[in-house]
Amino acid sequence: MKILLVGEYSRLHSSLKEGLVKLGHEVTIVSSGDGMKKFKTDINFNSKIKSSFVLNKLNNLSIRYFNTDFIKIENAFRFKKLLPQFRDFDVVQLINEDALFIEPKTQIKILKQLISQNNKLYVLCCGDDYTSINYYLKNNLRYSVLTPYLKNKTLRNLFVFSLKYTTIPYKKLHDFLKTVSSGTIASDIDYHLPMLNQSNYLGLIANPINTEKIEYIKPNVNNKIIIFLGINTHSKIKKGISFFEKALENIQEKYEDKITIKITENLPYSEYIKIYNESHILLDQVYAYDQGYNALEAMAKGKVVFTGAEQEWLDYYKLEENTVAINALPDAQVIFNRLEWLILNPEKIIEISKNARQFIEREHNYINSAKQYLEAWTR
Repeated sequence: MKILLVGEYSRLHSSLKEGLVKLGHEVTIVSSGDGMKKFKTDINFNSKIKSSFVLNKLNNLSIRYFNTDFIKIENAFRFKKLLPQFRDFDVVQLINEDALFIEPKTQIKILKQLISQNNKLYVLCCGDDYTSINYYLKNNLRYSVLTPYLKNKTLRNLFVFSLKYTTIPYKKLHDFLKTVSSGTIASDIDYHLPMLNQSNYLGLIANPINTEKIEYIKPNVNNKIIIFLGINTHSKIKKGISFFEKALENIQEKYEDKITIKITENLPYSEYIKIYNESHILLDQVYAYDQGYNALEAMAKGKVVFTGAEQEWLDYYKLEENTVAINALPDAQVIFNRLEWLILNPEKIIEISKNARQFIEREHNYINSAKQYLEAWTR
């Protein structure tokens, strides 16, 4: 098959491509590199405005005062120029409903041309979209990425990116994609739950992880335990990072002689990976039921990850609590208690590390995942 993967979030499409290529398929990824993470891609339509500090600041002013986003205009221009290259693909898959990061009205026009040149279109429910955001707004879950906003509506400006999916233009984009696509696939439990009653839902396919490229690092707990928190300031509130920060303050005060804490902000993916390689424990996110890509790669390396590991996820994978990851609840004291448990029982770090790697190899194998995508696309 000839496959076009549009957009990239946290190496999902890159790992999927590696699995598909192993199975003998021809795959092309076109993306903007996912912002500051700067992921490699076959064809890049990354905005020059976004990559320039000065131009990006000027664009922010343009959005604020004139409601005009020149990054979206540039993305539209760049992707239109690339359209002649995107012909005769058996499958086109969008990473998200807003895969091109273009104004919905223009995006619909571009997608119509893309669809007319190819066979089938599929959409991933991976990240915010119309269905998941509206589901979270109804408070159907115990907590979600919108919990801080639901508790404090004055934070609305910090959730503009998520809430845009509730507006009429993005509803039209959603309806268009639902009509023209052959179905939607969820990448984890956080998106699976909102999609369950949707007529075009094809099911959950676990994020593909290429463990052949990820070395397992057996933890050495004979010295200080290293705890790592890598912060993306743009998603800090949505991920509940403040609970980690408070827990770390208390754990540092009580166990300074037993631990080393490393905290970074807004690092490119390549630099971020180098730093967390040395850690035993990775603090990922709070407001989640399942693991995102960052957590999964860390688990593959043998890190003990504080992340989404809720009961719904345990039931889906038939796991016991605290065996492959630590469920990070929105409660600093609970996080502190679980960190303390690991510090006082370092043998548990070794045990969970080993289990985490085995879990990734079993449930997130990139070739098995690629086979599941092929089955969904040809069903």
